[in-house]
Amino acid sequence: MNLSARNQLKATVANVKKGAVNDEVSLRLADGTTLTSIITETSCENLGLKEGVEAYAVIKATNVMIGDCEDGGLKLSARNQLKGTVEAVKDGMVNCEVDLTLAGGEKVTSVITMASAKRLALAPGKEVRAIIKASDIMVGVKA
Repeated sequence: MNLSARNQLKATVANVKKGAVNDEVSLRLADGTTLTSIITETSCENLGLKEGVEAYAVIKATNVMIGDCEDGGLKLSARNQLKGTVEAVKDGMVNCEVDLTLAGGEKVTSVITMASAKRLALAPGKEVRAIIKASDIMVGVKA
């Protein structure tokens, strides 16, 4: 199946913490970076997710926020805060597309407003963080 969500990061399930309704799934990228996803217990079971299973973190570009890497700034509740470098910024009328390369080499695309991109002074080479809420990470497995 092909998806419109551009961010499809290959990972291995590191841990599954069971809940009554939702499960917390820890996904380890190739470089050891861990992503946390919150999905329903039923979906977790249907996908056969358990430690060691190959999976994909699937994230819509509009669900990837961009933050400045400066220390001492705002603390966020979003668990997934991935260091990366801006590779390209494609300007639109209202929004822009920001391509990042994460520390481990994975590519992530974000769509944010032009106003935010200008306020953050986004340009190729700038170090930033890709910020993703755990509930915005879907998990997929190959059929």
